[in-house]
Amino acid sequence: MTILVAVMNESGRVVIVGGGILGTMHAVMARRRGLAVTHLERERDGRGASVRNFGLVWVSGRRAGPELALALRARELWESIAADAAGTGFRPAGSLTVASTEAELAVLREAAALPDAKQREFELLAADGVRAVNPALQGEFAGGLWCRADAIVEPRAALTALRAWLSAPGGPGYEWRPGCEAVAVTANAVRDQHGEWHRGDLVVLCTGANYTGVAGPHLAAAGVLAGPPGAPGPASAPGPASAGLRRVRLQMLQTRPFPGRLATSVADGDSLRYYPAYEVPSLAGLPPQAPVAAANKAQLLMVQRLDGSLTIGDTHEYDEPFAFDVDEGAYEHLLARAAALLGAALPPVQRRWAGVYSEVTGTTALYHRSAVEPGVVLVTGPGGRGMTCSPAIAEETFQ
Repeated sequence: MTILVAVMNESGRVVIVGGGILGTMHAVMARRRGLAVTHLERERDGRGASVRNFGLVWVSGRRAGPELALALRARELWESIAADAAGTGFRPAGSLTVASTEAELAVLREAAALPDAKQREFELLAADGVRAVNPALQGEFAGGLWCRADAIVEPRAALTALRAWLSAPGGPGYEWRPGCEAVAVTANAVRDQHGEWHRGDLVVLCTGANYTGVAGPHLAAAGVLAGPPGAPGPASAPGPASAGLRRVRLQMLQTRPFPGRLATSVADGDSLRYYPAYEVPSLAGLPPQAPVAAANKAQLLMVQRLDGSLTIGDTHEYDEPFAFDVDEGAYEHLLARAAALLGAALPPVQRRWAGVYSEVTGTTALYHRSAVEPGVVLVTGPGGRGMTCSPAIAEETFQ
C-alpha cells in the first residue's frame, strides 16, 4: 500500500468514482472533513460486491496486528456513521462460530486463549451456552465462540441510507451522479462518457473488481494484475505469490423469512479454514472438508435480515474466466449445514446470486492504494474485508 498525501487548498471538492461501499465511505469521510463531493457511478446504483454480501462488520476472523486494528477502527466508525445515517440497519449483534466436532472446538479454544482475544470480545461457550446466546440454534454441536465485537448492516439498504445522509441540507455539498462512467483521467480530474470533466482537489477511483475501464491502463502499467490460469503472477515479481490483485467469485442465496430470530450472525467450523485469526496449532488437526465443500472452498455464514429472511453462503472461486452459471451442489451443501445448526427446516429460497470482489495477494498490505495521476488515487482490493473495513480504509485515504 502506498501512502499518499493530498493538500485540500483549492476547491474544497473531492471527486469519487464508484458508488459501492468503498466509494461511498470515501464520500462520508470527505463530508466529515467539510469537503464537497461529486460522486460518479456508471450504474443507476451500486450493483457489485457491496450489495452481494452478508453485511457483516466482521472483527472475529481478522489476522492479529494491522488487519485486526483496521477492523476494530472500522467497527467504531460504522457505529458512529450509522448513528448519523438512519437506515443502514447497523446492529451490534455479535457472532457465533459454531463447532460441530471436538477438533473444531479445539481450534476455538486456542483462539479464545490468544493475547488479542479480549480485543475481539471472544468468549468460548459450551453447546448450552451457544443456545442461550442464540436460541434459534437448536441443532447438534459441540460448542462455539461468541464474538461480541461483530456487527451487522443491511447491504441492500446501506448505500441508499448513506447517500441520503450525504445529501441532507446543511453540509458542504454532495452531488450524486448515477449513469456517469469515468472514461479518462488527468491530474485532479476525470471525464465521463458524456464528455464532461469533473475536477477536484482529489479524485478517488473506487472501481472495485473492474480491472478494465479507467483503472485498467494504470493497473496494467503497475504490473499488479494476475495473468490467466497457469501463467506467472503479476509482472512486478515472478510467481503466483507475487504482490498483486486478483478477483474472487462467490455464491450466496437468500431464503424467505425464517420464523425464528437469530440473535447473532453464525459461522460454521469450515470458516476456521478461511480466516487468519484461527491459524493456531490445532488447525492442522481438522479433518478434510466434505468433497463438495472442498471443491467449492465453501464455508457457512448465515445472517438474518431485518425482514426475517436468511442470507446464506458462501464459496470461493479464484481461477478466471469464472463460470457464467452457479453450482447447485454448493447451495445444497450450505443449506444442509444451515438446517443442521438450526435444527429446523429452512424456508424456501427466494433468490440466488454470484458476486465478484477484488483482493490483494502475496503481500502484507490489506488493500491496494496507488497514485494514478497527480491528485488522483486508486483504492481497491480489500477482499472479503470490504464491507467491514471500508470506513477505516477511507479514513486512511484522507489522513
